[in-house]
This record gives sequence, structure tokens and C-alpha cells, in this order.
Amino acid sequence: MEVAVEDLSSLRKSLKVNLPKDVVAPQIKAAYQKLRNGGASLKGFRKGKIPQNLMEKTYGEQVKAEVADKIIKDTYFDALEETKLDAVVHPDIKKYEFNDDGSFVFEAEVEIKPEFELAKYKGLEVEHPEITVSDEEIEKSIEMTRKEIAPLKSVEDRGASEGDLVIIDFRGFEGGEPVKHLAKDKYSIDLGSGRDVKEFEDMVIGLKVGEEVSREVTFPPNSPNTAVAGKTIEFKINVKDVKERIMPDLDDEFAKDVDETFNSMDDLKTAITEKIKAEKTKTMEGDVNDKIMLQLLESHEFELPARLVAFEINELVNELEGNLKRQGMSLETAGLKHEDLAAQYKDTAERRIKGDFIIKKIASQEEIKLEEADINAGYERIAQQYNMTVPDVKSYFQGRNNLMPFMNELLNEKILKFLREETKVVFVEPEAEKKADAVAAEGEE
Repeated sequence: MEVAVEDLSSLRKSLKVNLPKDVVAPQIKAAYQKLRNGGASLKGFRKGKIPQNLMEKTYGEQVKAEVADKIIKDTYFDALEETKLDAVVHPDIKKYEFNDDGSFVFEAEVEIKPEFELAKYKGLEVEHPEITVSDEEIEKSIEMTRKEIAPLKSVEDRGASEGDLVIIDFRGFEGGEPVKHLAKDKYSIDLGSGRDVKEFEDMVIGLKVGEEVSREVTFPPNSPNTAVAGKTIEFKINVKDVKERIMPDLDDEFAKDVDETFNSMDDLKTAITEKIKAEKTKTMEGDVNDKIMLQLLESHEFELPARLVAFEINELVNELEGNLKRQGMSLETAGLKHEDLAAQYKDTAERRIKGDFIIKKIASQEEIKLEEADINAGYERIAQQYNMTVPDVKSYFQGRNNLMPFMNELLNEKILKFLREETKVVFVEPEAEKKADAVAAEGEE
């Protein structure tokens, strides 16, 4: 095998690979034999007895295409290894040719990883608000718990109001035409919970059981539901039930109802405080990761492989399409265009790719690798998260398509853990407290 490399740019290379006849001929012979064994037939000849010249005339182009595909797949990675090219995406095969002397040549354009020097990544400093739990947060959590355990009672003598659970059948229409994904039976709306967009909640306030009404709702352009954002939808509603919550008294008995290990409201408040602290600490971990990555992105400048960016953009669009599909929608029904999304996702794709190059180079520098214990811990975490057994999780990840992204995620987590340990977190006052202190200081003056 002869391999030649031509520089097209700092990241794009042209790879020309030449395979001699003694490599190519057996592949062609095997392809024709496979055809004969598979029952290739020509009128006037028995199966398996077709002369080679007629086989070549009839099936020559098919055989060449199949052999070319196999040879390229079999030799491409060997060519990369020989030339020490660190390719980042699948090759763009520009052409291939079977030569008269029996040799085979193909040309591929490849994009390689950028070369760059690592900037400072140890001893970084990031700020984060102090982890505190306010009385207001505790009271809000207690109120949510109170709401969750409150028994429900159907009411028929009044309209729905905030705090009620309203059960409706509804159908949505745009311009008089029904909208397929805006139709539900026995849909529950928890008024005041924020689970549904405000416009949707508002349309049922005041309605009583048994009412059948039509409500026209105009959704703002920035509505989180892209399917209705900026649109005016007519909803035909049938109210099936209105349930009010019978809120329990906030006393020691309430605390015992929440958890039998609690003896008093103080026990409940202590548990809530610890839970909120744990949640904030976990959130802090992600926030510190983001701030570390932001500093690393700002301190490194290098060119990115264009085809890799395009691939990542396509992955982001596909991810959105998958989410919409699970909601019974498509890009078209959501009023979205692929080219607009591609432009919108470009910055995100570039940040992801650049960040991955940086942290993988840090991993190489620091010799950070996945150990068996890391992988097993990952399996156990997935098992707990999805209520599966560890063997079932391992079985799910047996396929390369599933395993490689999972392994990459685990490695990234390990690298970021290393970076967090090397970063100084400076705790500062929460913004709300800063503002309150500033207002108080102004008043004293």
C-alpha cells in the first residue's frame, strides 16, 4: 500500500491510497465467486457455469462498486495510522479508480484535530454564591409538600380558581382547522403550579364542571411551546371536573404525615434545609463546571474542523426533531426550518467541539483515563436512575453506538472533576443579599 498526503489547509488533508494488484485481484475474484454462489444467472447458462467474460460484462460495475467500498473500508484506517493523521470525522471519498495494471487507487479528504498549546488550566478561580437556605425557601418547600399530600375534593358550586386541579377535554383549532397535537381528553391543569403556560391556565379560570366553552388564546412569540408560539389558537373545552385541595394544618401531625420518622415541624424543617443544601451543592458543581469551561474557551484560540462543526449542528437539529416527534410534532408543524436552526445552533456546536478538544488534551497531558471502577460506577448510576439492574444496563450498552457516547460522557465527567479539584471556588454573597445590603447602606447615608 502506497499512501501520499497533500495539505489542503491546516486541518484538511487529501489522502491518496494506492493498492497493488496482488491485494485487489483476490477481492475481485471473491466478489465474483460470491455472485456465483448466490445464484447469478444468465439465459442459456446453468447457474454457476457462466463464463468469466460474460460475468464481467453483466456484473462488472456492480462488483467494482462493492469491491471498492470494501477495500476503502479495510484500508482507510491503516492509511491514517501510516500517515499519523488524527482524523476527526468520516472521510469524504472524492474518487476511486481501478487501473489497467490491476491496481486500485482512491482519494479521500480528511479533517484532523487542531494543534494548539494548552493555556492555564490549573489554579483557576471562579466565584459562586454562598450556599445558604432562607426561611422563605423552607416555607415554599413546606407549602409544596402540603399541597402534594392535601386530599382532593370535587366542587360544583363555583368556578375553578388558583390551587384547584381542573380536568378537561380540549381541542385546538388554528384558522378553523383542527391541530392534531392540540387535542387531549381528561387533561389535568394544576392552576397556579406553572406546569402549563400561563395563557393555557388562564383560559379555564372561572369555569365550572360541565361547562363547554370556546376560548381564543394568543400565545406570545417567546412561548416555551414552539408549536403555538406567536399563534392565535381557538380551544374548545369541556370541563369534566374541578377539584379543590383540603389543605392540612401546619402542625406536628402534618410533619409525621410527611415522614413517620419526624416528631415535629422542627424535624421537618431541618430535613428540608439539608435537602435544599444538597440540591444547591449539586447545582454548584454544574455551575462551577460551566465557569471553568467558559474560562478555558476564552483562553484558547484555534481553528475548528468545518465538517465536524456541521456534523455537530446536524446532531443538535436531530435531537430537537426527536424531542418534537415524541410530542407528536415535526419541524414543519412547529414552524421551524432546518436552515434557520443550523444557523441558530452554530455557536453552540462550536463551543461544544472546542471545549471537547481542550479537555481531551488536558486528559492526555494529565494521563486521565477511565478505569474499570469509573465504568462500573456509571453503570450503577444509570441503574438507579432508571430503576434497572446493572446487568440490564450493561446489556443495553453492549452495542458500540450506545457504548462510545456513554464512555465519552464518563471520561468528560472525570476530567471536569479533576479541573474542579484544581480550581479555587470563591464564595460570594448571593445577589439578592448584595442588593438588600446596598439598599440598606444607602438608607443609612
